[in-house]
Amino acid sequence: MSKAQRLPNDQLAIDRRAFISGRVVVSNRVFTPPDAEIASLLVQARPERLGEVEAAIMAIPGCELFGRDPRGKLVVVIETSDASTIGSTLNTIASLPNVFSASLVFHAIEAS
Repeated sequence: MSKAQRLPNDQLAIDRRAFISGRVVVSNRVFTPPDAEIASLLVQARPERLGEVEAAIMAIPGCELFGRDPRGKLVVVIETSDASTIGSTLNTIASLPNVFSASLVFHAIEAS
C-alpha cells in the first residue's frame, strides 16, 4: 500500500500515520524527520520547593533551565530529535511533585 497517492490536480495526498511518524514515502523517496526539535515550557511550581523541582527537571535528558523566578516559575528548554519526546517530557515534568502546571509555549523544528 502506497503512503502517498496523487490527487486529480497532481498534488500528493500523504498518509496521515506516515506523516505523524516522520516517514513520508513519495515516489520511492523517503523524507526523514528533522535534525532537532526545540521547545520551551513554562513551569509553575511551589515556590518553597523550587530548588527540588529545578534539580528534578535538570535530571531529565534534553532539558535545560533558561529562566527562574523565585515566585515559582521556571522556563525550561527541551532539545530532542523527535516531537514525541517533547510530549513525553512535558508530561513527565507536569507529573513531578510540587509542580502545579507545565505548559508548552514554543516549538520549532531546526533542520541542518
